[in-house]
Amino acid sequence: MTFWILIAAMTGIAALTVLVPLSRARRKADAATMNADEAVYREQLGAIDSELKRGLIDPEAAEAARTEIARRLLAAHDKHAEVPEKALGKTRLRLAQGIAIIALPLAAVGIYLLLGSPDQPDTPLALRLNAPPTEQSVDVLVARVEQHLAENPEDGQGWAVIAPVYLSLGQPQASARAYQNAIRILGARADWLTDMGEALTVANQGLVTSEARQAFEAAAAMDAEAVKPRFFLAIALGQEGRTEEAIAAWEQLLEGADKLAAWVGAARQQLAQLKGEEAPADGLAAGLKGPSQEDIAAAGDMSDDDRQAMIRNMVTGLAERLSSEGGTAEEWNRLIRAYMVLGDKQKAETAYADAQAALDGKPDDLSMIKDVARQLGLSGS
Repeated sequence: MTFWILIAAMTGIAALTVLVPLSRARRKADAATMNADEAVYREQLGAIDSELKRGLIDPEAAEAARTEIARRLLAAHDKHAEVPEKALGKTRLRLAQGIAIIALPLAAVGIYLLLGSPDQPDTPLALRLNAPPTEQSVDVLVARVEQHLAENPEDGQGWAVIAPVYLSLGQPQASARAYQNAIRILGARADWLTDMGEALTVANQGLVTSEARQAFEAAAAMDAEAVKPRFFLAIALGQEGRTEEAIAAWEQLLEGADKLAAWVGAARQQLAQLKGEEAPADGLAAGLKGPSQEDIAAAGDMSDDDRQAMIRNMVTGLAERLSSEGGTAEEWNRLIRAYMVLGDKQKAETAYADAQAALDGKPDDLSMIKDVARQLGLSGS
């Protein structure tokens, strides 16, 4: 607290050192102006006397000129000595000095006491970096990894760890560079190539550049069944104007796909746009167990409210079955995504927590669940 009082006092002193010279400069400027005016008029009086002696003007004209110059001299003197003007100027100056010297430091201290933590001891960066990871913010954790990589630039795993963090923090260029380093040091992996291409695409406002395309093509060559690189490659074909190839790519991607997968809606919209058709309704009902296919087909004749009610009943049935009997990671994913489609994020959060508990001890399934939660923006993902 003492430190901040000293800071406030120093602020006042600093303001004083600026305002006092300004005040003096103003007074000096006023005096200099007055003296200059008087000197001009006195010089004019001398010039009149000189012209009179030389016979250049007659005595009457000289007297009239002297009278006019004297009048002007008195007017100039009265102007600079005008008491109300000076008093007003001094009042404004003192008001500004008071605000700068007293009000601003007091306001700074008051705001700090209201919003700050005066009793909180200072925590040096080194101490924050050495604190347990569970007690550190994301910024501090990133700083730790960056410090480590600065000292160990050939740590490929470190680059792989920080790359997705950069992307989540809105730094796609840094994310792409980190993936490039990880691939250079540890060798290519389909997921790293895909994520690097995604970072490059995000950095270019959604445009799949040639560098990003090469990364997606390499990832697809390594894993022909991977959805993500093929998704971006289909987008690239559409951006390049290769409509027929793009349609074929989207149709191949959607063939046999889980209708509740997070990417399916976007893929169907892209396909419909390329074909010049209206985008089909979401396939939420088709991916949930419950009514027969005939019931689902009949849902097309229902009102929007009735259709939503039917879908909610189906989602509730799936949730009850998973809660009582358990299920696969794919079924938990369907439930989580279904809640998000219905706009019920709180229930999606609850389903995500239940899925983690149900799939405890199955790292592969947990990884799949966490990937979906991260894509959907759920907390704790």
